[in-house]
Amino acid sequence: MKPVKYLFLSAILAIVLSSCKKNNSAVDNNPADTTRQVSTPFDINSINDTYADVAPFTYYPKWGPYNVHDPSVKKFGDYYYCYSTDVGFGITVPAGIQIRKSKDLVQWTFVGWVFNGVPSQGGNYITQSGGTPYQALWAPYIMKVGNEYRLYYSLSSATARLSVIGLATASSPEGPWTERGVVESSKNDNTTQTNAIDPTVVVTPAGEHWMYYGSAWDGIYILKLDPATGLAAVQGDKGKRIANRGFTNGAYNGNIEGAEIIYNPTLNKYFLFISYDWLQTKYNVRVCRADSPQGPFYDYNGADANTNADHGPMILAPYQFTGHGGWQGTAHCGVFDDGNGQYYMAHQGRPGVNSYYMDLHVRKIFWTAEGWPVVSPERYANVPQSTIARADLVGNYEQIVLGYRVVPGYANEQTSPDFQTAVSLTLGADGSINSDANSTWTYAAPVLQLKWANGYTDKVIVSQERDWENKITSTIVFTGLNNTGTAIWGKKK
Repeated sequence: MKPVKYLFLSAILAIVLSSCKKNNSAVDNNPADTTRQVSTPFDINSINDTYADVAPFTYYPKWGPYNVHDPSVKKFGDYYYCYSTDVGFGITVPAGIQIRKSKDLVQWTFVGWVFNGVPSQGGNYITQSGGTPYQALWAPYIMKVGNEYRLYYSLSSATARLSVIGLATASSPEGPWTERGVVESSKNDNTTQTNAIDPTVVVTPAGEHWMYYGSAWDGIYILKLDPATGLAAVQGDKGKRIANRGFTNGAYNGNIEGAEIIYNPTLNKYFLFISYDWLQTKYNVRVCRADSPQGPFYDYNGADANTNADHGPMILAPYQFTGHGGWQGTAHCGVFDDGNGQYYMAHQGRPGVNSYYMDLHVRKIFWTAEGWPVVSPERYANVPQSTIARADLVGNYEQIVLGYRVVPGYANEQTSPDFQTAVSLTLGADGSINSDANSTWTYAAPVLQLKWANGYTDKVIVSQERDWENKITSTIVFTGLNNTGTAIWGKKK
């Protein structure tokens, strides 16, 4: 069975083309750019779930948060820069990694491309290994080392596991970019190994550079890099596996890929975010943590991530609030901070009404008292925060429990998004939940505790965010974990 990334490419091959070459200043040279010269106030309500009106390639300066997949986001100076996979809805797009930027994580401007097509060094490796490279680049990772910007990219082929991770560098986040070399590669040589795609890198306080990569087949690997070059510290080294779940066609009928790694200096821990399952359906994000970049990484229940098991907590998954078609494909995340300790998660979202649209979602990350990251149930909209009193919490909510757990042998993993749907929740002024005196809630800002009569206790963090489904400027939301490590979301009606 081919891994998720290959199935994904087969599904959207008609919308990727390399012969359409553009340079890094393409946006400035395109006649369509004249539509952006008129300065008009930005209307957040203009951001829609679908975007057929601007999907044709001639409108790419208007793509903003649209046609974003596998985003890697970092803040450089006054701007957040987003680098993403070569995809477009119903159209052909150039190969080269798309670049966008934003000052507020809400309004995004299309900048251009990293490459003018498939980079030669990565392409040559695949060709010399007997394959034909896809005319599309996947899953980039961006970082800055000193004054140098480093862009890692994934290039694959129709031959399973014949893939490569390459590196390009620049003196500006907008380029121009120069190829530096091949960092990691894989071949379909009938040995147990992972797939050389989906890179992410962490720098330790001691200055070590570690790259994590892999998709399906044999899990997520860690590889030591040379900090001076960004390439492998030992040429030909594959590293070691640090996370697993079992093969896609194995007992757990599931896939892991698209890892993201961060080091949180406040908690002095490394957090490994891993994407589970098929991007067209149940694509969801799990997280494990470790004291060392080399692991072992442990899940919520203390199990080693490098075991054939389903790990948690799951902090993001396909979801559906009332009156909305829902969002699926909610994984392959990028995690980044604003320079002042506030972390965010970026990922693609595919609307349930048509799952071939791909929208950029950014969510605020909160940290539980036990040191686990959780994400807002609503996308970030730069909503001003104010004091939330106990009386403000009284009322009706929509609650979502991210309770999906894979079942061994479950055959529906790649056929249904399994939306985690909203149910009604009422917090009474008397401290009861849903008018049940045996289920109670208490509040010690910013933590709301829901103690249920059935033995579950939800500890969630309260904040204010935009209600995207109903286009309401601000409402109360909450996110957290219950006592079994299941993520709990809520939004006040």
